[in-house]
Order: sequence, then structure tokens, then C-alpha cells
Amino acid sequence: MRAFYSLSIFFYGLVIRIASLFNTKARLWMRGRKNLFAELESKIKSSSQPVVWFHCASLGEFEQGRPLLEEYKKRNPASRILLTFFSPSGFEVRKNYSGAEIICYLPLDTKANAKRFIALVNPSLVFFVKYEFWLNMLGEIRHKHIPHFLVSGIFRPDQIFFKSHGGIFREALKGFSFLFTQEKNSVELLKSIGITNVVAAGDTRFDRVADIAFAAKEIPLAKLFSETGEKVLVAGSSWPQDEVLLFPVIATNIKQDWKLIVAPHELGEAHLASIENELEKNGIEKQLIMRFSNADEESIAGKKILLIDNIGMLSSLYHYGNIAYIGGGFGKSIHNTLEAAVYGIPVVFGPRFEKFNEAKELIAVGGGFVARDGEDLKNVLQNLLSDKNVREDAGMKAGKFVKENTGATKIILEKTESLINR
Repeated sequence: MRAFYSLSIFFYGLVIRIASLFNTKARLWMRGRKNLFAELESKIKSSSQPVVWFHCASLGEFEQGRPLLEEYKKRNPASRILLTFFSPSGFEVRKNYSGAEIICYLPLDTKANAKRFIALVNPSLVFFVKYEFWLNMLGEIRHKHIPHFLVSGIFRPDQIFFKSHGGIFREALKGFSFLFTQEKNSVELLKSIGITNVVAAGDTRFDRVADIAFAAKEIPLAKLFSETGEKVLVAGSSWPQDEVLLFPVIATNIKQDWKLIVAPHELGEAHLASIENELEKNGIEKQLIMRFSNADEESIAGKKILLIDNIGMLSSLYHYGNIAYIGGGFGKSIHNTLEAAVYGIPVVFGPRFEKFNEAKELIAVGGGFVARDGEDLKNVLQNLLSDKNVREDAGMKAGKFVKENTGATKIILEKTESLINR
């Protein structure tokens, strides 16, 4: 099985190399690893401070691990943080993140790369966030007796760890100093294969969104747009599949006392123009639509639709809403529901949410609502749009849900410290 793993890693690297000839993401993957060891060596040798390594597969895992990383750094300022990514979608967005002294790609998981990487970095402590179990890297960490922890893990019965042929992956899990999962079902699954050094610590993203909400930046134009006596629906990370279903419902209510802030997932001109066209197709006059970059205090007056055409604002924009619609649920999968729920507003999303426990739990407590199709979306939104009591009750439940689930970061760090210092 281990030989098959090594062979699969070899072919994975070969496929990426070939794909890089015509695929941008694969090209970034290759380019980012070209001089990885030489660049890493120069950064490592620049200081004798101990290195604490956080690995995140991509951007989502980074946001999951960020509260832990930042709190660890706050408690241990003498340590240098090494942050690694496997995917370009994580590295390219966060390569200038100020919370880590060293940021780089993780090398391909060959035995030679794992030995070289660990020997060079010599981390005093390692955190793997949520996913990715690179057997050679984990084996070398274990061989060097380096404390290493899995945080915010989620396990399902269909994963290889729980299959008859998953022995080497089970061994990798057993090698962790401790595992912190997001929920209790994962704990029971791990115990079923003999892993007892595990606890359900919760989801660190609750801590992250609570921190974001506490330090939310004010957006004067959004505030001005929302303080006219009308109520606001914020559509966050929307895709065309969302917009074609959402806009007809909005068009009906725009004529009454509602407004819409749209923060699309893709900000290219083609998508922005298609949003404007789709709105107009649903009877919303062009003069009622304003792009954020073109707006000022005078021009925003009387507008019903605020179209966000820049990045980095969404988590603060939810603060100005009375309802949030989270995009992606009619496509690949929903985006972050907690960023909206933390502000105490009801959260609506499409049917692709099954991988996200927090979305399921939001529905269960009455703060989240799933729409299975266009007609369902119309009914869900009309109920929230027209009934203040229903809307405010759902919002209260959403906010309470987030508040009651914060604290995972503290649990993880306190347990980690107790294990290392004993």
C-alpha cells in the first residue's frame, strides 16, 4: 500500500507538470515550488527563533486555522510562524499575510522532500488544519518526535481511514500527538478504529467570525445606503445560478420597502454586467442600480441595488443587512454562513450545503433556511421579507448559535500546552 501511495504521488506530480502547460492554477502550483527549498533555507537561517508550523490545504482551511495561529502567536511572540499551503488558491491570496514570518508552498510529498523539508525547518510544533494527511511528511514528523496536532478535523464513515485497505492512513492518524475535531460524531468514528487521543473541541471558525464582527470596519456608503428606513437583503458570494433565482423575488419586494446589496463571488466585468442585465430583465430600472466604486453620498441617494465590485468587504457588509442570502448553494457548494449569522440575521442558502455541519445546525436551531429550487426560494424569502416577527426570531437564533459555539481556539491551545509541558 505504501508503494502504491508513493507511485500515486509521483503520477500526481507528473499530471500537474503536464497540466501546467495549459492550466493557470497548475502553472502557479509548479512555479511556486520551483525554488522552494533555496528560498525557505534563506528565511529559516535568518533567525534562530523556534519555528511553529501551520499547514493549510487552501484558503478555507487557512480561515479555519487563523484564530488558532493568531492566538498562538499572541501567547508565544518569540516563535516564528511558518504557514504552508498546498493549493495556489490559498497561497496566492495569503502570501503576504502579516501574521506569519514565513509563508510558502508545501513540497510534493515524496520521501526525499519530506526528509529535506523537516530537516530544514526543524519545527518545534506542528498544526495540520482540518484536511490533508501527507503520509511521508507525517512519517518524518513522527520519526523526529515532533509534537503535531490535527485541528478542526471532520471525519466521515466513507473516508479511507475506516476502510479495510486504509491501514497506513490509520497509522498516520494514530501518530498525531492529539486530534481536535469539530463535532462528536468524528470522535466516535476515530474511537472505533482505536484512536482515543481525541476530543471534540468545536469549530475555530466561530471564533474567527466573532473576532471579525467585533472588529468590523464601518463602510460609510453601505451605512448610508441602509439607513433610509428600508430593510436590506445582503447576497454574499453569489453566482449566476443564485442570481437568476434570487432577482425575481427581490424585484417584487424592491417596489415596496426592501433594498439589495449584491457582493458576487466573481468580480470580472462580464459577471458584473450580467448582474445588471439580469436585474433590468426583472423590471428593476437601471437608475436604481449603483456600483460601489461609482458611488458617493450624493449619487447613492434613491438607489435600491448596491452592487459591490471590489474584494474584502463582505464580512463587514452583513452588518448592514436584515437577511443574508449565501451564494453557491445552487452550484458547487455554499460559502461561509457564519460570517452573516454572527450579526444576528437569518441566513438563506441553496441545497448544496451537506458538507457543512454549521449550515445543518443553523437550520436545526431555526436561524438558517434552505431553498431547494426557485419556487422554494421565493416562499422562504417572502416569509422572511414580509413577517418581521419571523425574521427577527430567526435572526436571534442565528446570533445565539454563533455565540454559543465560540471557544474552540482556547480549548485547543490549553490542551496543546498541557501536553507539551507535561
